[in-house]
Amino acid sequence: MFILAISPGRGFDHIPLKAVLNSGIHGLMLREKQLEAGALLALVRQVQDIAPQIEVWVNGRLDVALAAECGLHAPETYPEVPPGLQPLSRPIHSEEQIPSRSKCQQLLLGPIFTVPGKGAPWGVEQLHRVLDEIPAGPRILALGGINPENSAALRHPRLDGIALIRALMDIPEPSRVVDAFRRSWGC
Repeated sequence: MFILAISPGRGFDHIPLKAVLNSGIHGLMLREKQLEAGALLALVRQVQDIAPQIEVWVNGRLDVALAAECGLHAPETYPEVPPGLQPLSRPIHSEEQIPSRSKCQQLLLGPIFTVPGKGAPWGVEQLHRVLDEIPAGPRILALGGINPENSAALRHPRLDGIALIRALMDIPEPSRVVDAFRRSWGC
């Protein structure tokens, strides 16, 4: 089970960054739109120094991803990125997006459950139906309203894990939540 933590986009003054990085996650997506390129690059390098085992993704900043030699998550309206330029992650908000994004290294499907301001949730049944159709290739992560109590229902042979924002970033001991997710998936 791959666990990707996503920063909430409000800076790191209140978030225990080291605790998140040492919680057992496999990746961290930095979604800090308010930071200038230099500050974001410094943050990526700090993360890489603290936790070199963590896969790092930068949201919406190809320049920073290239400089830091990390992955790029291209949001919904981001221009197309040439194949092979950088490890690439893309969101999937509708089934119609899958064919054009299936060459990416990582796809984030969702929202699976209700999340304020994120539109209608897919639900587990639709997620599983879509997963049945996705060819082998990219890492597939579910996103949106996932918690340890509902995550076991998501398990599917084609689902590689989950992406989490609030479940990890708004708590004092993220390692307890990571352990709870692993238990719910039988890991």
